[in-house]
Amino acid sequence: MFPGVDFHLLTYLGRIVDILLVTYVIYKLIMVIKGTRAVQLLKGITVILIVWFLSSFFALRTLEFIMQQVVTYGLLAIIIIFQPELRRALEQLGRGRFFSRSTVPQEEEASKSIDAIVKSANYMAKRRIGALISIERETGMTDYVETGIIMDAKLTSELLINIFIPNTPLHDGAVIIKENKILAAGCYLPLSENPFISKELGTRHRAALGVSEVSDSVTLVVSEETGNISLTKNGELHRDLKEDQLRELLEQELVNESRQTTSSRWQWGGKKSE
Repeated sequence: MFPGVDFHLLTYLGRIVDILLVTYVIYKLIMVIKGTRAVQLLKGITVILIVWFLSSFFALRTLEFIMQQVVTYGLLAIIIIFQPELRRALEQLGRGRFFSRSTVPQEEEASKSIDAIVKSANYMAKRRIGALISIERETGMTDYVETGIIMDAKLTSELLINIFIPNTPLHDGAVIIKENKILAAGCYLPLSENPFISKELGTRHRAALGVSEVSDSVTLVVSEETGNISLTKNGELHRDLKEDQLRELLEQELVNESRQTTSSRWQWGGKKSE
């Protein structure tokens, strides 16, 4: 019908384009759920599928039947479990941001954030102004952000201090920070149920430990009673920090992470320079 047109070549090119488009869509879906609890849920689903395959391979009929029922009715469960992530993806699609390029916090931005946090923490510690500041990293904190007042404001020491001034509407709760932005204030964080926590620690310290037990966030506490600064990460509590100690811990967790992320992206995009 079309002289000179190689339909086999067109079919071949069409398949390549099809594969590239599907790959890109899957990549963007991964970016949507990255940093949320859905990552852990996907790992659980992967384990279930592996068990189902092994039970079928080794003819374990009872286990295979159970796994088959789990997979059969799992679609509805997935929709329910992943409801926040699905809503997030649809919102981004509606705003035209689904296919936008994701940004990675750079070292300079992380340093600015640390400067603002350290400056505000020292100011509040000297005046014994209680504060609770949680910094989101890989594990998403959307559930906790939604319990507070959405701000989506640029991170500055002045704004942080104003939020925690006593008797203001937002002072009683946590501020959640991501990259160089204050996502929300007045947020509720889960309290730690660790029975070995010192009795002298109050609700802010228990909340800081609690959120560090369920996420990889870094959380800073300024005690209203003593003015001491503490920091929690991975279920660990670092108490009575001086300015240089606080800065060093934040740089270890935020600046070094930014360098590793940038380095890994460079190695993925091209050859590492010698």
